[in-house]
Amino acid sequence: MKSYLDCIPCFFEQALRAGRIATDDEQLQKRVLDELGAMLSRISLDSTPPETGRLIYHMVSEITGNPDPYRELKHKSTQQALALYPSLKRTIEKSGDGLLTAIRIAIGGNVIDFGASAAFDIDTAIEEALEQDFAICDYAAFKSSLAKAKQVLYIGDNAGETVFDRLLIEQMDKPVTYVVREAPVINDATAEDAIQAGIDKVATIVSTGSDAPGAIPSICSPEFRQTLDSAEFVIAKGQGNYEGLSNEIHPIFFLLKAKCRIIADNIGVKKGDIVLQGINI
Repeated sequence: MKSYLDCIPCFFEQALRAGRIATDDEQLQKRVLDELGAMLSRISLDSTPPETGRLIYHMVSEITGNPDPYRELKHKSTQQALALYPSLKRTIEKSGDGLLTAIRIAIGGNVIDFGASAAFDIDTAIEEALEQDFAICDYAAFKSSLAKAKQVLYIGDNAGETVFDRLLIEQMDKPVTYVVREAPVINDATAEDAIQAGIDKVATIVSTGSDAPGAIPSICSPEFRQTLDSAEFVIAKGQGNYEGLSNEIHPIFFLLKAKCRIIADNIGVKKGDIVLQGINI
């Protein structure tokens, strides 16, 4: 997915938010915005938003001297999600369709996104996802493809959200390879974050080989690209992975909440909608 002019104000908002989390020094925060203005004049709109995001967060880290501004927030998000794990596990077990309920919960967890917003309520998001109608629901194709697959490639998104991914992994009852970012970027999950969520108990953890806030094959490691190319069944969580993978030719199931109007328009849904969309299936 390409970038749009409407993405530019969002880039500034994200940079300022990250700058303020990284440092209390207003001069450094101002420098972040100055550098971003110069940077964006050199970046083509043909670049995906995660590619630009990667450059922005590199720049924020370099200017502020803070390589992982969201570290504490990621840890707290995961702790909060783990506190909900037992009750949500019971909700899944009591539901008429455990797999679909786990999908809904995993999508509800996609609200934990400090790139899109600094304000969200996990409990409310989960409750809404359990009741909300899907704007796109390729569940029949999802179940059919899952039944045929011997293994699952699950491309994760944010820390904390990983706990809800774990619930879905447990429902699929297949060997799973869970993909994280190679290094910190926003509140995207790294291996450390995934392990805190208990993903290592239910899946094999690998990285994209990149610190972009989304899986963009052209800048991922050869190992990840080979894994993606050979995967039978792929789940990609969240907006960043949609932005990076929506033009791929592989069969992929996207699970996300449309938190951005631009992405919602690209998918063909409304902002706030929940989506289970399969492409090339």
